[in-house]
Amino acid sequence: MRIALLLGLLAVIASTAAFAKDKVGEGSAKSPLDFKMKSLTGKEVDLSKYKGKVVLIVNTASQCGLTPQYEGLEALHDKYGKDGLAILGFPSNDFGAQEAGTDVEIANFCKENYGVKFDMFSKIPVKGAQKSELYQFLTSKETNPKYAGEISWNFEKFLVNRDGQIVARFKPPVKPQSPEVTKAIEAELAKK
Repeated sequence: MRIALLLGLLAVIASTAAFAKDKVGEGSAKSPLDFKMKSLTGKEVDLSKYKGKVVLIVNTASQCGLTPQYEGLEALHDKYGKDGLAILGFPSNDFGAQEAGTDVEIANFCKENYGVKFDMFSKIPVKGAQKSELYQFLTSKETNPKYAGEISWNFEKFLVNRDGQIVARFKPPVKPQSPEVTKAIEAELAKK
């Protein structure tokens, strides 16, 4: 009886470990583009549609000192979108409650204040126990050993190449149009 109980307990532990492994993307996700996310309009978007493009993933907020970076992100979208750059904005309320709005309010704010036309997604947690699976993948040492680590603030940027691999990470104060960002984007766009 004790052996059966012990074996049952071990089976539960093993299945929990397997679930946790999948949660950070180690089991099935091989790229940040292997996830499905909800757009600001509520539509489910399979990020695999961006495979073959160079992708800049950014966590955003509407009431942050860095919020004017929306302008730079939109300028990158305008300049490089035709060449294969896709910018994906993921609003988050994780830092100083600086994104308290609803998805509709976020969409209106971005359009009215910054003319945002790049793809924006539904508000998600990017840190802590409730962190979205996408951000678990982006920040985990198991799935992103070179650029792992917790998100430090709003407007942290991850650059993903055409093969769906993370090739750069830029801290929040690094502006979207800074030479280090544009040089990295141009280098990846040049690889066809």
